[in-house]
Amino acid sequence: MGCDGGTIPKRHELVKGPKKVEKVDKNAELAAKWKYCALSQEKLKRPIVACELGRVYNKDAIIEYLLDKSAERPNSEVVAHIRSIKDVKELNLTDNPAWEGERHNIKGDCYEDMHCAMFICPVVGLEMNGKHKFLYLQTCGCVFSERALREVKTEICHKCGDPFQEDNLVMLNGSKDEVEKLQKAMEERRLKAKTAKKSKKSKDTKVSKSLDSTAPGPSTSGECSKMLKAPAGPIAGSKRSIQDMKDKSETYKSLFTSHSSAKRTKDQISNWVTHTPYHF
Repeated sequence: MGCDGGTIPKRHELVKGPKKVEKVDKNAELAAKWKYCALSQEKLKRPIVACELGRVYNKDAIIEYLLDKSAERPNSEVVAHIRSIKDVKELNLTDNPAWEGERHNIKGDCYEDMHCAMFICPVVGLEMNGKHKFLYLQTCGCVFSERALREVKTEICHKCGDPFQEDNLVMLNGSKDEVEKLQKAMEERRLKAKTAKKSKKSKDTKVSKSLDSTAPGPSTSGECSKMLKAPAGPIAGSKRSIQDMKDKSETYKSLFTSHSSAKRTKDQISNWVTHTPYHF
């Protein structure tokens, strides 16, 4: 059997084999995590934030998600654990002086090094391109390479000087096992905070109930009102006459109009007559 022109088809032309699975370049995949937002898939630009699982986002993308969680997004599962803006931390990144951006390659005729990153480690100068592990501090948001924290062991941030603990370190764009470890720590931390909040609420409730039980009842309040109405002795502001005070001298009492010497008889009281201007 032949085809036009006397050619004989070969076996691979007649029998279709299984399709070859296209392999994803691991280096390109790693570089993409450090250049693009995990939610919007847009290029990272300041301000940049990271979640408790170490994923990196544009801050405006997270705000848009929180304002409208019902909107359909292609990869909304990566932010399902983010409840509010408090669940992310703005990163304090160090610019790479060798980064020229995309302006030098607008025409597309220049070689662009995919491993050249926008940011570097401020201690050892490693580029944040996925080849090296980077961590950020939940206390201050500063970002460092794992090598820097391993070689220069300290409990004070290298960049801002704030103290931190080992529990405050979060791996950025970690492996599957590292993400699972971070998720477990996040769940434990949230459960602990929830339990503490409930215990505080119950404690406040007990205190308010105890205050209500010690409050004066109707009989007690009536007795209190009687005590207020009938004071034991003379108090300031009472209507006691100065003339009745035995500790005051007669000379002092005569200064006031309530003294007997200041009172007039009927003969001493004059009758005043007012004349109008029309009276002649």
